Amino acid sequence: MHMYEFVGEEEIMRKNEALAKEVYTIEYLENLPEHVRAELIDGRIYFMAPPKIVHQKLAGELFFQLRSHIEERRGECQVLFSPVGVKLECDDKTLLEPDVIVVCDREKLHEDACYGAPDLVIEIVSKSTKHRDYGIKMMKYRAAGVKEYWIVDPQKRAVFVCWFEDEGENGLYSFEDRIPFHLFPEITVRLKDMEER
Repeated sequence: MHMYEFVGEEEIMRKNEALAKEVYTIEYLENLPEHVRAELIDGRIYFMAPPKIVHQKLAGELFFQLRSHIEERRGECQVLFSPVGVKLECDDKTLLEPDVIVVCDREKLHEDACYGAPDLVIEIVSKSTKHRDYGIKMMKYRAAGVKEYWIVDPQKRAVFVCWFEDEGENGLYSFEDRIPFHLFPEITVRLKDMEER
């Protein structure tokens, strides 16, 4: 059995901890089997469990709402969903795979990945990704110049919205709330409705 052949979140967390002292590059990620999901942060690899159904529903609905809004206004921004690589620092030590991104500078979009910071990043957390999404990934996104960052927690039914342009505007919402996008203030979303579709 290879070290990337596992499925449960508990086992993923154990494997990631065991790999903490190793340093990897994007080349290593590119040589993994296609079905294996992993991210690279400062040379440390993090394998990811397959997403749950609620994760996929929320990611798909958020993508659809954002894309519809941009298309209606003939906007220049591009909306993409996982799997899409983000090379925040354009080096060989970090490659992230957010659930949904909005990129308004299309020159950042290349055939293989987004090079540089997206304008909006949405991460839907699971047990095995929660600490990274609230910790190192939040710091990486802020430092790279991401404007808006959403952390969606289906288990807690909560959404933490970071507006890095003015962090006094950060907010914590429930799935019952109508949540505004800072990047697109004309639209709001209610995640409870998305869950029930």
